Amino acid sequence: MNATTARPNATTARRRLPVIGAVAAGAVLLLAGPASAHVSVQPGTAEKGGYSTIAFKVPNEKDNASTVKLEVTLDAKHPLSSVMPQPVPGWEVKVEKSKLDKPLQTHGKTIEEAVTKITWSGGKIEPGQFQQFPLSVGKLPEDVDELVFKALQTYSDDDVVRWIDPSKPGGAEAEHPAPTLKLVAKAAADGKKTDAKDGAKGDGKGDDKAENASAKSDEGNGGSDTTARTLGVVGIVVGAAGVAFGVLAGRRRSAA
Repeated sequence: MNATTARPNATTARRRLPVIGAVAAGAVLLLAGPASAHVSVQPGTAEKGGYSTIAFKVPNEKDNASTVKLEVTLDAKHPLSSVMPQPVPGWEVKVEKSKLDKPLQTHGKTIEEAVTKITWSGGKIEPGQFQQFPLSVGKLPEDVDELVFKALQTYSDDDVVRWIDPSKPGGAEAEHPAPTLKLVAKAAADGKKTDAKDGAKGDGKGDDKAENASAKSDEGNGGSDTTARTLGVVGIVVGAAGVAFGVLAGRRRSAA
């Protein structure tokens, strides 16, 4: 009675497992969806003091409207001497400049105005699609760890999503985070060469290590050879003894 009752319960439990898994997976996707739909900068990092090509990745979050305009405002506290948009098929681009309070000096030239806003319009990002808007930017500042861009995403139903929220303390993500480009220190271009030179210095340490390693290797090989030879001799002796024993045994049987 109890065994019969237990079997249907076990079968029912096994049938419910895929359903529970599907519900859990759906919940994860729902939670991950909004985070992946943010307007963001790709790639998310660039070297300080250099030039880089970045792109604003704009996904369409709506099912019943298209994205028709993107406005990006650059960080006025850290102006860039060079900002050049790459043409995007189907989209018009408008670049706005403002006069700088403090002119920039770059490549022997004085830059008195810099790009402060870029607007892409005239195209469409349909539901379920995304579009990238590339820029060549530089020279990136060396005295800050990030550049924050404020972006406005306009839909065909006149809804405007303002991606302008700063990062929250403790690393918590804002509801509409502003696209942020992290700036990292420039990697040492001659790092590997420096290591190679260090290894080739005339202090003898590198050579001594190499010789010691070679000597140990030779000793190991010599020991292995001696062991192999000893085992070979023993094998021959044992084999000869076996043959002799076999011959004697055969003779005894014949004599019997």
